[in-house]
Amino acid sequence: MTRSMFKILTISLLAGSLGQAAVSLPAYAGGRISVNFAPSNAEDADLFSTGLRVYSLYRGLKGGDIRQFGHGNAAGLAQSGNGNLGFIQQRGNGHSATLRQNGNNNAYGIFQYGRNTNTDVVQDGDGGSGATFSYGW
Repeated sequence: MTRSMFKILTISLLAGSLGQAAVSLPAYAGGRISVNFAPSNAEDADLFSTGLRVYSLYRGLKGGDIRQFGHGNAAGLAQSGNGNLGFIQQRGNGHSATLRQNGNNNAYGIFQYGRNTNTDVVQDGDGGSGATFSYGW
């Protein structure tokens, strides 16, 4: 009887100490969620491109534009062709983004908020459009 009580006490103490160790571990505090929009046919791509072009007119953006608010952000934009529209907007800290457009009449927007997001996009061909929205914590 003493032996079984000793086993129960030992198991209880062991389980209690493991639970204590699990509680004292630091929580993973970083993460990111990202949503990509890429129309699958030419008609939808034209419609989405028109929406991005209207947005760029409203915001006063030109063919290529990078706007960053925060600290430690990095962005790059390269365009080869005619009529391309590309913009990167980052609010927060520690973001990184690149957009490369090869072809004509492409439109793409990258929007990053929060902190520590990373987006790299390459558009090849003509008449493509899309957008990426990312939020990091």
